[in-house]
Amino acid sequence: MSQLTQLLNSGNESSWRDTLFSLARQQGFDQVLYGVVGSRHAKLESAFLQSNYSSSWRDRYDADLLHYVDPTVSHCMKSTLPIVWEPETFNAAPRQREFYEEACGHGIRSGVTFPIHGPNGEFGVVSFASDMLPDKREAANAMAGLALIRDYAFESSMRFVMPPAELAAVERPRLTRRELEVLNWVMVGKSSWEISKITNCSEATVNFHIANVRQKFGVSTRQQALVKAIGMGILTPEDPHR
Repeated sequence: MSQLTQLLNSGNESSWRDTLFSLARQQGFDQVLYGVVGSRHAKLESAFLQSNYSSSWRDRYDADLLHYVDPTVSHCMKSTLPIVWEPETFNAAPRQREFYEEACGHGIRSGVTFPIHGPNGEFGVVSFASDMLPDKREAANAMAGLALIRDYAFESSMRFVMPPAELAAVERPRLTRRELEVLNWVMVGKSSWEISKITNCSEATVNFHIANVRQKFGVSTRQQALVKAIGMGILTPEDPHR
């Protein structure tokens, strides 16, 4: 959790980028591409982009607008689920196979790409890549950790994407005392059932409070709500009330 929150506390793009790359390496991926635009209607070329892919591949990708060929991008535009990619992912068309062969030449052979769909229409992707062909079991085991990195990266990158005035205008949701209590227990990894026993209420009541919190933050998962709360200063990992 401490290094994840470093993303939220990074004062500049350089330290933010270094933290993101370090988190990816801990999950077994030495290459990362993170890109997000403020609206689904914005041109992808205008994205806030951070990557440690080789500069020659990035130049080629950008100059030839290869995001329009890349099947991981088209997947993310229409899905909220991650895509684990390998050679077979790029077999839909000859141009995709050529694209994959070129990527392999730059050390990008396999990986996982997560879509980003923000509550205000933001769209993006984060790809964790490797020069090794994937072990499906290892990839499955890494999914939860990678999804968490995605959530923290998206929330923390907004300071670099949104104009300062627009960012300052974002209102902090008002949470009830019980919603804060439940979210505190979510922060330390408790399940709904465990929280119900701790707070002496039903599991359905806990899920009701979590659903309200998700709605107030405009997100679809409890983890995303937690990241929002930490990012806005509503909760901290050292909160003494949990």
